[in-house]
Amino acid sequence: MERAVKQLFERYERLFNEALGGDADMEAVASLYATDFIAASPAGVMTGKNDERLKKVMAQGYARYRAIGTREMRIRHVRTSPIDEHHCIAHVAWTASYARQEATNVTIDFDVHYLVQKHEAKAKVFGWVAGDEEALLKEHGIIQAPSEAE
Repeated sequence: MERAVKQLFERYERLFNEALGGDADMEAVASLYATDFIAASPAGVMTGKNDERLKKVMAQGYARYRAIGTREMRIRHVRTSPIDEHHCIAHVAWTASYARQEATNVTIDFDVHYLVQKHEAKAKVFGWVAGDEEALLKEHGIIQAPSEAE
């Protein structure tokens, strides 16, 4: 399981950075995910399907990341917590780098916890739990709070 998870997140990191560079292969990105998934954050819980809508939302997300100056996403560490022989939680420690015109470049460390299923020797994400990304971006001055932007 650990080897399959390691390969999954090596690929995840590479595809994310290619997308930040404007070269998004949305078929490859979608292949990281199971046919259905669940996501949770302070904004709520949602479910989705790995379909054309997912690819569209992911492409819009990458465009937003580029627009706010995201230059690179790097994995610092992946730790797995086995659930059974086919499932685990992958605790992924990320570092995001942002280019800033008016200030020094910024890096932000954060964690995301992914639900992973291994099927036929290949691992795929079927869910994730993330912190408050918007609050973290505001805290580090990457984006402004609505009252500041007006």
